[in-house]
Amino acid sequence: MFFPIRDDNPTVRTPFLTVALIVVNTLAFLYTKSLGARGFEEFTFTYGFIPDIFFNLDHKYLVPNWVYWTPLTSMFMHGGWMHLIGNMVFLWIFGNNVEDYFGPVKFIIFYLLSGIAAVAVYSVFSLTSQVPLVGASGAIAGVMGAYIVLHPRAQITCLLFFIIIQFVTLPAKVVLGIWFALQVVMSMIGSSSGGGVAWLAHVGGFIFGAAVLWVVVKIKGGRPYGGQRVYRMQW
Repeated sequence: MFFPIRDDNPTVRTPFLTVALIVVNTLAFLYTKSLGARGFEEFTFTYGFIPDIFFNLDHKYLVPNWVYWTPLTSMFMHGGWMHLIGNMVFLWIFGNNVEDYFGPVKFIIFYLLSGIAAVAVYSVFSLTSQVPLVGASGAIAGVMGAYIVLHPRAQITCLLFFIIIQFVTLPAKVVLGIWFALQVVMSMIGSSSGGGVAWLAHVGGFIFGAAVLWVVVKIKGGRPYGGQRVYRMQW
């Protein structure tokens, strides 16, 4: 098992939006924790995404209008400290370079659409689920999909947990390729949210992000920066 901790990819633009997303996610989590155990649970079931209520296929719920915002609100909620910290580390490592390519306005649009795509793929296989889906990982998976298209040869330093703990440096296409393959395998051998992890949401977000960036790069291109395949959009 490995955990990415940094990359060697410099940015030209200051990643204000990436930092803002990390701050907002952290503040939202701290607020929910301040509600106490019962309040945290109630908030999660209120603003987390629950397919069975959102789609209301058998009309057994009286669904208030704010429920239809839960695909967005759920992106800024987390189930625990490790869930939050892991997501924010991944967002920082991969988000700053993707923001550098898009610029902040288009990056936030891309980020939110990635999260919605992740929710959509998850929902296809979990229409009757009554378990709240929370977390930024679907949107971040979209960012990771974008990163592998933009910077496949960037070097990612990872903390490797295998017999002994050590640091290894691998190309982004290897790190993200292994990560994506793991999500696919776990979604196939378990349920879509097996073990509390929405594997299919990760798969959906990653595919969306990679597909969008592949199309955008083909159409718009970019200009190389440094010696590797790095783009910044000429918006």
